[in-house]
Amino acid sequence: MIVQILQTNPVWEDKLASQAGVVSMLERCPPVPGSLLVLPEMFATGFSMNVAVTAQTEAREDEAFLARLAVEHRCAVMGGVVSPLEEGKARNESVTFGLDGELLTRYAKQQLFNLGGEADCHTPGEAVMAFPLQGFMVAPFVCYDLRFPELFRDATMVGANLLVVIASWPVKRYHHWLTLLKARAIENLAYVVGVNRAGSDPHLHYNGRSVVVSPHGHIIADAGESAGSVSARLDLADLLAWREAFPALRDSRW
Repeated sequence: MIVQILQTNPVWEDKLASQAGVVSMLERCPPVPGSLLVLPEMFATGFSMNVAVTAQTEAREDEAFLARLAVEHRCAVMGGVVSPLEEGKARNESVTFGLDGELLTRYAKQQLFNLGGEADCHTPGEAVMAFPLQGFMVAPFVCYDLRFPELFRDATMVGANLLVVIASWPVKRYHHWLTLLKARAIENLAYVVGVNRAGSDPHLHYNGRSVVVSPHGHIIADAGESAGSVSARLDLADLLAWREAFPALRDSRW
């Protein structure tokens, strides 16, 4: 499988401008058909707690944009959206669409970033998700989830071997980001894809460093610190051989 990271710089609370940036990036870096394209957390607005702007309407227009990308480029597309409001709150979600624009999975962020006031406007998710894609079992996660290894082990125990974290992770903690992504790969004998945003919002600066990490903890693709795109080919046979050779998951008492 080919995974293509889209490390975008969302325009603060401006969905149309942010979507235009994604389209422009794909024009500059056209994907290989059949790839998995991954965009950051809340790709259309940045990490704003203004749910009056970030939340989708019942038409789910941000998801419709991702579905159109999937059909146009014949790729699976994963990205971060905010659900429609329900009783004044929304959910911070990762959604994935298949080549025909069909919804493959919807995952709601379980660990809300309370330091940033997220619990005041978002409702947490309740379960990990995993879905099949080109022989892999893919489990999506969102940003702060990365600090809670038990979530990733739960996903691994239900068959996941490709763990995808979309994020708005600020530069002042970027070394945590890289260390934790590698740890999740090593301890779960899985590929890990971490897709962060670049640029700045009114509150924080982001230096990207979106990466693909091998099951051995090696970074095999790095998008650098500016908006841009990078791809990596994932080898399912190698992953399965490593899991067969090294017994950590079989030995786990989780």
